[in-house]
Amino acid sequence: MTITQLKYVLAVAENQNFTKAAQKTFVTQPTLSMQIQKLEEELDILIFDRSKKPIELTVVGQKIVRQARNIVNESERMQDVVDQEKGYIGGDFHIGIIPTVMPTLLPMFLRNFTNKYPKVHLKIEELTTEDIIKKLKDGHLDAAIAATPLEQENIKERPIYYEPFVGYVPKSHRLNENKKINSEDLDLDDLLLLEDGHCFRDGVINLCKSKNAIQNDKFQLQSGSFETLIKLSNEGLGMTLLPYLHTLDLTEVQKEKLRYFNEPSPAREVSLIYNNSELKMQIVNAMYDVIAGVIRGAIRFEDVKIVSPLK
Repeated sequence: MTITQLKYVLAVAENQNFTKAAQKTFVTQPTLSMQIQKLEEELDILIFDRSKKPIELTVVGQKIVRQARNIVNESERMQDVVDQEKGYIGGDFHIGIIPTVMPTLLPMFLRNFTNKYPKVHLKIEELTTEDIIKKLKDGHLDAAIAATPLEQENIKERPIYYEPFVGYVPKSHRLNENKKINSEDLDLDDLLLLEDGHCFRDGVINLCKSKNAIQNDKFQLQSGSFETLIKLSNEGLGMTLLPYLHTLDLTEVQKEKLRYFNEPSPAREVSLIYNNSELKMQIVNAMYDVIAGVIRGAIRFEDVKIVSPLK
């Protein structure tokens, strides 16, 4: 039994296809198949049911995969221990970022991080929270940036900052004359929201008094873009809520439509999250320090009320 064989097993389990798994592990399909067959013969069991399309794990194969993932993680930890002992911060680092954070936060810290740690090879992927959780648990992400708390087993959360919500209110809206707003002022009937699947949307709904499904007789909106919400709001179709960092790049005319909340301002917690195996912690810590340093100059709100996504 070798670590390489176990990595091949994990690749097939993930892709449910020998050819795709071979491509992902950069070997030929016959080589991968032969190595897995050798492992099955050594253990005297079948890991995969090859009669199924797509390929499925056998009952014992599911147990083998869980153990294989632990062994592969521990083998990688050995190099990680050496790197930390040497103070080396480098190598591949795969990070996922949720869509409502990536456009504003990534440009703020990426250049600083790459300049400070040129030996780290970042692979950055925009992912939903659901995909981030799955990829972290499967070992396909080293870390992620997401709205928390998630309260997921085997995932650690390290809050980086608290980002206030800000109202974007058109002139025709009932709250336009208010210099500041309260969460009690919000009404889902005239509030433009992101599409399902965005945790920011869930946080906004959680903030509102009503938890009923949104009913709109004129149109149904499915958008993942704050820019779309702003444009629709400008047309008088309702107000919307924006994360504070997203308001920094608005035009002066657009900023006149911003309405801040009375303290404590509702806010979301944004964290650096990672598997509790704590691999590559020297890179995780370096990224945390860079982001925290940058964000301190951008968000100065101290009195905030954290709004968690709906469970």
